Amino acid sequence: MANTGNNLAQLQNWESLSVHANSKIINAKGPKRLGRILLFIMAFFVLLLFLPYRQTIPGRGTVTALRPEDRPQTVQNQIGGRIEHWAVREGQEVKKGDTILLISETSQSYFDPELPARLNEQLDAKRGSETAAGQKIDATKAQMKALTEGLHFQMKAAENKVLQARNYISIDSAELLAVQKFYETTKVRLERYETGYKNGLFSLTDIETRRLKLQEDNAKVISQRNKLNNATQNLLNASIELDNIRAKYQEAISKAQSDMSSAISGKASAQGDIAKLRNDISNLSIRRGLYVVRAPQSGFIVKTLKAGIGENIKEGESVATLQPKSPMVAAELYVSAMDVPLILDTSDVRLQFEGWPSVQFSGWPSVAVGTFAGKVFSIDRTSSTGGKYRLLVSQTNPGPTKDEPWPPQLRQGSGVYGRIILRSVPLWYEIWRQLNGFPPSLEKEPAISTKDKK
Repeated sequence: MANTGNNLAQLQNWESLSVHANSKIINAKGPKRLGRILLFIMAFFVLLLFLPYRQTIPGRGTVTALRPEDRPQTVQNQIGGRIEHWAVREGQEVKKGDTILLISETSQSYFDPELPARLNEQLDAKRGSETAAGQKIDATKAQMKALTEGLHFQMKAAENKVLQARNYISIDSAELLAVQKFYETTKVRLERYETGYKNGLFSLTDIETRRLKLQEDNAKVISQRNKLNNATQNLLNASIELDNIRAKYQEAISKAQSDMSSAISGKASAQGDIAKLRNDISNLSIRRGLYVVRAPQSGFIVKTLKAGIGENIKEGESVATLQPKSPMVAAELYVSAMDVPLILDTSDVRLQFEGWPSVQFSGWPSVAVGTFAGKVFSIDRTSSTGGKYRLLVSQTNPGPTKDEPWPPQLRQGSGVYGRIILRSVPLWYEIWRQLNGFPPSLEKEPAISTKDKK
């Protein structure tokens, strides 16, 4: 028993000694290990500060279409009417030209079912008026031609009469001059005979004969003078007749020209009415084709904006919303005005779409998971609501980076978060920039030579 107790005491002493020794050893190596760990952490942190970090600009927005014709649009009716039949339902796929809605006429001007026939009858009547006006124009032209020819002959005859009267005046004037000369000669001779009679050279009979001769020559002078006056009067009458012919012709021509103008005006008016009736007929034909509202392009009926049968709709009113089929989708991001000058038209973008799980690292886009590649397509020249600028981001073609294409299930209007990728900088610079609130760097990355690539 004594030996057993001694053995137990020795074991307890040995255990206490070993515990004391172990505590001495741990206390001696602990600071060294801690120092090594801290040194490793510091070295790792220093190395981490020099790692390349991609500067990015965040932006939020929605999914939209790159082309205007791919965005949701409203289908409108071009004429007012009453809803008669809906040929589609919400969510239905339609092709270009498919019937969406049937409407009936509500304007009293188009109630008559025989309106096209009525308009054609009016058109035929106006064409008859045009033909009659054309015939009147031809008749008036013929009348003016006949008047011109008649005037030519009458004027020629009247001018001949004037010329003849002038010739008579010339003849009568010459004869009057000759008769006056004879009278003067007879008068001188009579004076000589009377002197001779006083001197006894001539007899009384000779004197009486010369006196009779003088009376005869005087009568001839008076007669010729009267004849000349008559010729002058005939010339005046011929001139008056010529002027009368001209006045009558001018009156007849003026009346014919007035008739011609009336006929031309009537024909022009008939042609205007014909053009208007043709326009009315064409408009009526087109209007009756607008009773059917058709899909402007292939797509899906998102929502009908009118309901019921028999409801009246106005001209140009929207009746349904159409989402085009197979749109060229794009991301619409809004960024701060301070970051817009840093974005280029060729900047790359990493996108996160709502509904697709993803993990994105701001400075290391290459290790992001579930994100999709894009490229800036356009930047608005003016700010939008809230002072932010809108960016359109298009899908990039899968290249050497093997980026996945955008999901085909994307719908316009869903949310998207993107980061516009800028140049690469050291991590310490990015931390310093963020702490100071500086914008990303505007400097471009140095170009990599072909030798460096190799």
